[in-house]
Amino acid sequence: MAVVIAVANQKGGVGKSTSAVNLAAALGKRGKKVLCIDSDAQGNLTSGFGIKKKSLEYSVYDALLGRKPLSETIVKTDFENVSVVPATSDLAGADIELIELENRQSRMKMQILTVKAEYDYIFIDCPPSLSLLTVNALCASDSVIIPMQCEFHALEGLSQLVESIKLVRLRFNPNLDIEGILFTMYDGRLQLTAQVVNEVKKHFPTKTFETVIPRNVRLSEAPSYGMPCIYYDKNSKGAQSYETLADEITAKHRKYIK
Repeated sequence: MAVVIAVANQKGGVGKSTSAVNLAAALGKRGKKVLCIDSDAQGNLTSGFGIKKKSLEYSVYDALLGRKPLSETIVKTDFENVSVVPATSDLAGADIELIELENRQSRMKMQILTVKAEYDYIFIDCPPSLSLLTVNALCASDSVIIPMQCEFHALEGLSQLVESIKLVRLRFNPNLDIEGILFTMYDGRLQLTAQVVNEVKKHFPTKTFETVIPRNVRLSEAPSYGMPCIYYDKNSKGAQSYETLADEITAKHRKYIK
């Protein structure tokens, strides 16, 4: 059964989609079967794998509203062992529509259960808000990766997200854990970076990844070509950092996934 991991932070522009795309691609190259679910109406994960949104017949929106089973929304990518449940702009109004539905917070979980046995990892790329879509992702997940920039405003966002995780754990998903806090756009030359990292590690000593993701032009360029950076430029610092992160995650889950 797949390990289900949400990639979440209510702050935008911190590298959620970039992290989901490149981590999935790195694990796929290692022979792991990976499904990525794009739960953000912006669809950055979808386009990050080169999927043309206008050509899509179905998306995650159809699965969440019960119009189609999740299995019929899955698109195979051109990248080894990676498939995607894409998102389109239809998802923008899903929060309002879900409110009126039964089991509104667990619809993602129910859909994932139908395909969970077919994959090693399932990643859910969350929207930049603590919305009902994010709650659905957290209810469906075993753990959460929290990408964050090394700036003080990010610390406030982190504390809010951790409180939300505690609330979901209390009400809906008692086994939800923090997979790890991932420092993105990391610049070790800045004193502020060191201060933020030290502050986070002080409060979450066992929940921060050893791997950090540096600021890297190649990571920014790759989505415009519809490719994960590890395919666009495998020798770039950005690509290599996600390869290292994939090693860190596979080592953690080795007893569950062979």
